[in-house]
Amino acid sequence: MLPLKVLVADDHRLFRQGLIGLMNTRRDLVQVVGEAASGREAVQLTLSLQPDVVLMDIHMPDGDGLQATASIRQEAPKTSVVMLTASETDEHLYEAVRLGAAGYLLKSLDAAELFDLLDGVSRGEAALTRAMAARVLKNVARRTANANRGEEALTEREVEVLRLVARGLSNPDIAGHLNIKVHLRNILDKLQVENRTQAAAFAVRSGLVTSSLYDTT
Repeated sequence: MLPLKVLVADDHRLFRQGLIGLMNTRRDLVQVVGEAASGREAVQLTLSLQPDVVLMDIHMPDGDGLQATASIRQEAPKTSVVMLTASETDEHLYEAVRLGAAGYLLKSLDAAELFDLLDGVSRGEAALTRAMAARVLKNVARRTANANRGEEALTEREVEVLRLVARGLSNPDIAGHLNIKVHLRNILDKLQVENRTQAAAFAVRSGLVTSSLYDTT
């Protein structure tokens, strides 16, 4: 099997040089074809060099790693993006997965594990440590449970709009709220209902309001 062609994207030159030096010790597995110091440069070099994998930092200037990941997945879908970052936040992890990243690794990772996970990427596997995989599965389980209850992460503003809808207020009556049409559309989509009446009924059932002008009982 040919070595994976890898592009390293990180705004810290010393880290890039160290990582490239490390990867050059395993040229049987990986071949570094380029390095980028910003999100924009990462996208440009991906399009020109066509690497198999981009090792992508998150916090970079001129378009962060998540924005670059979205662009690469759209413009160069054959290239896998693996986040290699110091960020341990769930928000970044879940957003990277949502955008189609093939993995999420922390910079504290052991070198041997990094090479093992990159080898897995060449076989179509996700580059996730056990700890990160557990966090992803936990989030999927939580979202599935919420969706099954018809409660897929309504924002505070959407909950407020839903309460007003359940009380029978019209769109003009709720005009003081930011972009009522967008909020209402999001509410219907998240609750998996078709209209205001069904949304209002959900609000009553879930206890968001004690009564509704749409009640038929």
